Amino acid sequence: MDSGTFLAVVVIIAVAVDVTARILALIFVPKNRRPQTALAWLLAIWFLPYVGIILFLILGRARLPRARRRKQREINEYILDTTEGFDLVKRDPPWPPWLEPIVELNRTLGSMPLVGGNSAEMWNNNTESLAQMTAAIRAAKKTVHCEFYILLLDDATADFFDALEEAHGRGVIVRVLLDHLGNAQYPGYRRTVKRLNKMGIQWRRMLPFRPSRAQFQRPDLRNHRKLLVIDGAVAFTGSQNVIEPGYQRRRNHRRGLRWKDYMARFEGPVVAGIDALFVTDWYSETGELLEREAAPARTTGAGDLDCQVVPSGPGFDGENNLRLFNSLVYAAQKRVVLTSPYFVPDDSMLYAITTAAQSGLDVELFVSEIGDQFLVFHAQRSYYEALLRAGVKIWLYAGPTILHAKHLTIDDQISVIGSSNMDMRSFSLDLEISVMVRGEEFLRELRAIEDANRAMSRELTLEEWLARPVRVRVLDNLARLTAAVQ
Repeated sequence: MDSGTFLAVVVIIAVAVDVTARILALIFVPKNRRPQTALAWLLAIWFLPYVGIILFLILGRARLPRARRRKQREINEYILDTTEGFDLVKRDPPWPPWLEPIVELNRTLGSMPLVGGNSAEMWNNNTESLAQMTAAIRAAKKTVHCEFYILLLDDATADFFDALEEAHGRGVIVRVLLDHLGNAQYPGYRRTVKRLNKMGIQWRRMLPFRPSRAQFQRPDLRNHRKLLVIDGAVAFTGSQNVIEPGYQRRRNHRRGLRWKDYMARFEGPVVAGIDALFVTDWYSETGELLEREAAPARTTGAGDLDCQVVPSGPGFDGENNLRLFNSLVYAAQKRVVLTSPYFVPDDSMLYAITTAAQSGLDVELFVSEIGDQFLVFHAQRSYYEALLRAGVKIWLYAGPTILHAKHLTIDDQISVIGSSNMDMRSFSLDLEISVMVRGEEFLRELRAIEDANRAMSRELTLEEWLARPVRVRVLDNLARLTAAVQ
């Protein structure tokens, strides 16, 4: 075969492979994906075929490995068999008629029931909540289960780590989980690993991405949960990571950025549900099922809160948190208040929120005036015009503080707190924890926090927003495109 013929054959094969890849992409990429997500991937594959295909094979499927999903199903069955507190739920008036289907939805998707007899305390000050968690560890008698997306040793968290070490020293079983890539990006990661190893406690990286050790999955799937459970009787959860308020970044300190979070401390049967998520993640990372220690709490406490834990993430078939948020917004009769540092909704959530506002409900959204993540911040801003035109009140929390709290209140009935942002990453790619709470006292305290946030914010008007420079509008709209590739 001469060189000319060989070259012709190579070209024909290359064209055939290219055409075949494009046809296969048309068949397989749209399957079970949002239209805008599928279109984004198809454009990437058609215009940058080899790069697009490689990226799609790595990032195109928001699911955990099959073995991890199997473990999730096993844990779900275990939770259903061991939960107590059903009989403590008070369905007396003013129990809203629309709540029962949402409770059943959460149970169907996440296996966690609504349980009564709970009490709670809350903080929206990072220093205070960290001190409370540290004190709880120092009071531990049997077990400490500590799981945070970011858990790093620095001057602000040193006492927290000392408390863990002291608990281990007096015979308490201390188990720690931290997200691998969530922590590895920070300067304090190596000294944190050294400290944990020196303590002698049991600890693991969550969703480790270390190909050299055959530990790998889709690298942008992360465990974003934040929870601490003491002796199976007390649990903390919310939006706060264990790290100093500037997140160990020089650029953050230069800008004066400080994160402001929200944490709640629970007692009662709901603690067993929160601990079940730790048990789930510990089982996924170690293969060790802590059945005896995950038994339901026998004491109900003196509380009157009804609580339901709603786990979500790529270990579940449905987007549990998104379905919960949308269902509550559609069910609202009077008022909806949303707080999220990263607000990049999908179409379903955008429609739910704008529909509520257009129906005459009082709808408010709290976000930060400034951003710490460039693309997310500008993608978020691209939704403001649609929200403002629908009648949503947007409150911009004054910089340089980053309002990192994540919560939702509906009418005078329901609150939701947890680790989940209201963005497509939290809906599809991150493992999250949300707790739905029914109780007037809890909601009143959360409303007081919303009032305090409002006092530190300014309202964004449609006139102001439409007057922003054209170059900024273009940047916001371009950034919005990045949200679709999941």
